[in-house]
Amino acid sequence: MFFKHQTAEISTEAVIGKNTKIWHYVQIRERSIIGENCIIGKNVYIDFDVVIGSNCKIQNNCSIYHGAVIGNGVFIGPNVVITNDKMPRAVNEDGTLKKSSDWKLTITSIQKGASIGSSSVILPGLTIGQYSMIGAGSVVSKNVPDFAIVFGNPANIHGYICVCEKRIIFKKNSLTYKCRCGRMYNNNNGKLTFKHV
Repeated sequence: MFFKHQTAEISTEAVIGKNTKIWHYVQIRERSIIGENCIIGKNVYIDFDVVIGSNCKIQNNCSIYHGAVIGNGVFIGPNVVITNDKMPRAVNEDGTLKKSSDWKLTITSIQKGASIGSSSVILPGLTIGQYSMIGAGSVVSKNVPDFAIVFGNPANIHGYICVCEKRIIFKKNSLTYKCRCGRMYNNNNGKLTFKHV
């Protein structure tokens, strides 16, 4: 069983996991799937066929459009927009209103444990790596590696962060990095992977 505020609009075709809380004026469209123990804040729009994992927090006023696939434990700050059309137009060349068949959907993947800061925009077709962190107000226009800290417009990498939320300190030319918490990471051509946990 999940909690639904009386003002929320949830399609009968949506699937909502147990203990999820859906707050004021949320709209969840058909065939969307939301996992367990999520918090969906006030005035969030979740488009049709969106997939959201368990233990996610989606803050007020977010718009998550068709094509978004969100992993477990993801944080999405207030006013974030996850887009789905690389070349948006209202009309075709002949001036007729575009239909759903007149554009190509791209999948945007937000992977496990990632955090997206408030008022950020995620452009379509990207992968936001696991446990990465996107600073507030960023425009993300390219894939974000696992554990990367990115911010800006366009967002660029400004370091790396551990699962424990501490910055990973780099030593020049080192292939292995150790966080203060004890977690070890391998550097594979600029991509960090767990060595052990």
